[in-house]
Amino acid sequence: HSKDTARVVAGLRAAIHNPNVSEEAKDHARARLKEMGQVDVTQEGHAAQQESSRVLGGYKATLSNPNTSEEAKRHAEEVLEAAGLASRHPADTDEEHQTRVIAGYKAALHNPRVSEEAKQHARLFLDERGITY
Repeated sequence: HSKDTARVVAGLRAAIHNPNVSEEAKDHARARLKEMGQVDVTQEGHAAQQESSRVLGGYKATLSNPNTSEEAKRHAEEVLEAAGLASRHPADTDEEHQTRVIAGYKAALHNPRVSEEAKQHARLFLDERGITY
């Protein structure tokens, strides 16, 4: 299980700006960021980092979108790899992904913490695909 580098960086930066975090922990977070080739950023830089994260998130979403062409998926993988983020594992085929999505919807139907609205959405999704639950 590998950690998402962008999320680790975001967590370290959040710790630095959290008033409830000790100075020792903030110093440790700064050191980790430096080791990772990152720097503590200003508000302006933080906004740019958030925008960059959103863009990269869009590329990640492209990988699992069944309506996206293989060419677009290849491009998204290249961008994510260039950013140092793990891309779709080669063993994860679209079929395996769909199996996991279906399993998630089926599990939602049996989870007492899932809203009735979400359960209705899950039923609709499964019904449209002729999947029994």
